[in-house]
Amino acid sequence: MERTVPLLPCRSVDESVEFYRLLGFECTYRQQRPYATAVVERGNIGIHLFEMAGFDPASSYASVLIVTPDTDVLFEAFAAGLRTGLGRLPFTGIPRITRPRKKQGTSGGFSVIDPGGNWLRVVRAGEPEQHETPKGMARVLENAARQGDSRGDERAAIAILDAGLARYSDAGPVERVPALVYLAELQLRIGEAEAARATLAEVRETPLSADDRATLQPELDAARELETDDAL
Repeated sequence: MERTVPLLPCRSVDESVEFYRLLGFECTYRQQRPYATAVVERGNIGIHLFEMAGFDPASSYASVLIVTPDTDVLFEAFAAGLRTGLGRLPFTGIPRITRPRKKQGTSGGFSVIDPGGNWLRVVRAGEPEQHETPKGMARVLENAARQGDSRGDERAAIAILDAGLARYSDAGPVERVPALVYLAELQLRIGEAEAARATLAEVRETPLSADDRATLQPELDAARELETDDAL
C-alpha cells in the first residue's frame, strides 16, 4: 500500500525530536552523518525531520494535515504531554499549540507549530468544510480564528476581535469571554504583554453566574494558563 510521509526542516533534530516526544511520538530512526535526520511516529502518523544549517523556523512554510476521528481527544493527549514536559501549554512563540476552534469557511480543529516552525494542522475526519454560519460574537470569533490560527495573521485577527467586541458591546459573557481569551492569546503572540494583561483582567472582572462559569470553564482554564505564560 502506498503512503506519503512529510519531510520537515528544522534547526536542530535533537530539539525537534524531544518536542515530538512530549506529544507522544516515538523516535524510530536517528542519523547524524552524513546529515542529521530522524523519524518520529505516533500510531499512523509518521514524520521525517531533517536539519538545515542556518534555518529560521519563523520563515518556514511547511505544513502537514493530520486527519483524526476526534480532534478533542488528540488535543488533550498533546496538551497533557506538553504540560508534563513544559509545565504549561505554549500558546506563544515557537513551538506552540492553538486551542481547538471553529474557523469561518473551514472545519474546526487545532494546530501545533513545532520547533522548526512547521504547522501540524489537525482536522476531524468526515467533518464538512462548511457549516451553518453563526451570528454575532460567535461569527466574529470564527472569522478571527480563520486569520489568526489558519493563516497565522495575528494582527488581522486582533483587528476583527476588537471591532466585534465594540460592535457587540451588549453581548452576554458567554459570547464575550471566549473572544476576550482569544484576544489575549493573540496579543501575547505578537508581544503585546501589557494589552494582554488588560484583556485578561477584563476576563477576571466579568460578572458570571454559576451557569456561565460551567459553560465557560474551558475558556476560564485557558485564561489561567495564559496568565502563566513567560511573555507576561
